[in-house]
Amino acid sequence: MQKEPWYRDGLRFGCKQCGGCCGGEPGYVWVTDEEIAAMAKELGFSKFEFENAFVRLIRGKKKSLIERSNGDCVLFDEKTRGCSVYKSRPVQCRTWPFWDQNIDRPSSWEKTAKFCRGCNNPDGKLYTLEEIEEERGKKF
Repeated sequence: MQKEPWYRDGLRFGCKQCGGCCGGEPGYVWVTDEEIAAMAKELGFSKFEFENAFVRLIRGKKKSLIERSNGDCVLFDEKTRGCSVYKSRPVQCRTWPFWDQNIDRPSSWEKTAKFCRGCNNPDGKLYTLEEIEEERGKKF
């Protein structure tokens, strides 16, 4: 018998458009060729131009968006506090905050909520266990 996750009653999340999930510390935003093509199209670039401007190769094989020296994603617009390719943002960004490391235990969720005001947002959507598991299952 498998034990139900601690968030079996759901988690409340409603993005506050603060951009906290778009940077602040070094990391990777993994992207596929299909995602690169969609983001390039949204910005009016060819796939080649987009990759040259916004993508880096990690360990010779995986692709990640470039980040600025302060840790912000290169596609994060500091003025609007939003993503410049929001409609075509990568799966990794779409599934925030329901990543394994954010929901593996209650303390991880609370730690995430300290810098992401959308977590536990009383006006946010109450995501069901099934919805959380669906988001969590999308691999990036």
